[in-house]
Amino acid sequence: MEEQQEPKIHVSPAEARRFIEAVLQGNKVPAEHAAIVSKGLVAADLRAVDTHGINRIPSYMTRIRNGILDPAATPLVKQVTPVVHHVDGRNGFGFVAAQRGIDLAIEAAKVYGIGMTSVKGSNHYGMSAWIVKEALKHDMMSLVFTNSSPALPPFGGKSKIIGTSPIACGAPGSGPDRDFILDMAPSVAARGKIYKAKRRGEQIPGDWALDSDGKPTTDPDAALGGVLLPMGGPKGSALAVMMDVFSGVLSGSAFAGEVTGPYDFSRPADVGHFFVVIKPDLFMGLDDFKQRMGTLYERITGSEPAHGVDRVYFTGEREILEQKRREAGGIPLVRAEIDALNEEARRVGVEELKTL
Repeated sequence: MEEQQEPKIHVSPAEARRFIEAVLQGNKVPAEHAAIVSKGLVAADLRAVDTHGINRIPSYMTRIRNGILDPAATPLVKQVTPVVHHVDGRNGFGFVAAQRGIDLAIEAAKVYGIGMTSVKGSNHYGMSAWIVKEALKHDMMSLVFTNSSPALPPFGGKSKIIGTSPIACGAPGSGPDRDFILDMAPSVAARGKIYKAKRRGEQIPGDWALDSDGKPTTDPDAALGGVLLPMGGPKGSALAVMMDVFSGVLSGSAFAGEVTGPYDFSRPADVGHFFVVIKPDLFMGLDDFKQRMGTLYERITGSEPAHGVDRVYFTGEREILEQKRREAGGIPLVRAEIDALNEEARRVGVEELKTL
């Protein structure tokens, strides 16, 4: 018998932003920082990356209450060379440290053609694509890396050592809906999807994870007690190690299994990030670059679909289309998620989440 999906309750993007900022400010997050966090979370919900959206608020607030995330921390910046900066997130919100880091890389790239920022002492910054989009606002290409808490075994092992650390990059396209945006985890599935399944009382596919005995499982609790599986075996494992090299080892942050998970409330996370921003008109005019990107888009999307496939999409295009739908129809949540969010609102005496 087909499993029934819990009915979805929709929230407008504007209301989601209002709610997030109110709850954050009620937890002593400065208004400017609350707006940055809200932007990143709602961007994820609009792109259907529901694991990195508004439903992260309860875990973030628990970290503040447990004293392992500083809600008011302002990043410290050190300029290393004209194009290189080192940011200390000072155990504040990862969104805030990431915003500072990508802004510095963008400004350096405007002048010198390339900018690079390494970030240490940070926290979870949500969906990587929102940072890529910050560079795209300035017609810039970008590479966006982060490391994360251990969830994957190295290829051939069974112990958690490397994270489901996403690799992201972007380039401006020939039109506003044709940008290239890649944001992917090196695991078969992001760990946030398993937390989401657990929260919603759903099972997971049998090829996502192993339980503590090393056996495939469809139980999200058993998966979280075991290990996630890297995509493509040694290839996904190697990508995860690469994220640790560039984000953890290079920055001075935790690495090699020492990053604390977002649902581990025992100590600070000490996440590291690495950003590179590149001007796309270094070797040709910007119009020429965008025209060439347009050719790439047309050839990819115009290619002949395989049997049973409706059409071929450009990388990131499905999320762009989903964003348009959710901007019009709202962000879908389930009752348990709304109840958990409203509990946070009641804790600090702010207005609860209004649904459509």
